[in-house]
Amino acid sequence: MRSPISCATLAAPAALAAWISTAVAMEAQPSFGCAKAKSLVETLICSDAELAALDRSLSEVCGRALKRHEEQGYEDPRPVQRGWITGRNECWKAADVRQCVETKSKHRIADLQIAYGDLVVPEQVNYSCGDVDLAAVFYQATDPPTVVLTPIGRHQGPDQAIAYLVPSGSGAKYEGPDVSFWEHHGEAMLTWLGKEHHCTAP
Repeated sequence: MRSPISCATLAAPAALAAWISTAVAMEAQPSFGCAKAKSLVETLICSDAELAALDRSLSEVCGRALKRHEEQGYEDPRPVQRGWITGRNECWKAADVRQCVETKSKHRIADLQIAYGDLVVPEQVNYSCGDVDLAAVFYQATDPPTVVLTPIGRHQGPDQAIAYLVPSGSGAKYEGPDVSFWEHHGEAMLTWLGKEHHCTAP
């Protein structure tokens, strides 16, 4: 953990130079020790300042989640985090390994921020999707922006899904595991477990 900047840190030019050198070195470090990096993905993170910074951010968010587990009874994030790390390390199979690691890291940070109360919950938007109603909560503060989708009434599949903003020619399109949601001026298209639903906001 980096020490906070204080007046003592800036006491002399030599001390300042030493602090800058140490700070620069630490900026390039992820949350884990690079000397013990074994996988291709971990080695990549250690060699990439932006991925290392993402890894540190994820570690900080996960740390806050763990504290809420211990103090407020939230679910323990560690089992899912261990599984997520295993999945992230599988990015070596991706066509663009770096993009895979960056995307997975950003999505995991957003998941934890939402699930463990790091963010103010926005007002939900309700949609009518034919045989199912849908509650959508759009989080613009995550990177990328994220939507949490909750079907209301009888439906197949999970009770809730999370999807992340992706490039779209028009409107806003969100994609996640087994779910896609496209919205434009109150009209929306939901794809849930392969089934499409046309949705409108009341």
